[in-house]
Amino acid sequence: MDAAPQIVAYQPAHRDALLDLSIRAWEPVFPLLETDVPDFVYESFYPRGWRERQYDDLATTLDDEPQQIDVALVAGSPAGWVCTRLHPEDRMGEVYVLTVDPRCQRQGVGNALLEHSFERIRRAGMNMVMVETGDDRGHAPARSAYESTGFERWPVARYFKDLTR
Repeated sequence: MDAAPQIVAYQPAHRDALLDLSIRAWEPVFPLLETDVPDFVYESFYPRGWRERQYDDLATTLDDEPQQIDVALVAGSPAGWVCTRLHPEDRMGEVYVLTVDPRCQRQGVGNALLEHSFERIRRAGMNMVMVETGDDRGHAPARSAYESTGFERWPVARYFKDLTR
């Protein structure tokens, strides 16, 4: 990448490109996730497949929270996006969605989006930021990216029990 990405406010015209790049970005994640979690959990979350669930969830975010979304443009085309949520009750911002086109990964797009999100959170008077990601092998690159920008891990345990047995 020759120049830093341009960060702009989300416009509905970006929607299809952002959904497309998002599905491509998660393509390598879900096969590993599927092998790392219990079958009954994966099947409960993705009964029609991960692509359909992920697409629907991301489309809902784009449609319902457009004012909280920023888009990275590289050479005028969408290369990634971030959705930033604010939680004033905790004086905390949240990086709710962060995705970068696989063709633009490891080129500073994700870091630029994170920095833009951090600035949005600071301007809102929040004093910390949170991001959540999986602990499976598929999400290892995301964990590495967040840790490289200074995020500190909060130990959480999430348990599931199959009630059909």
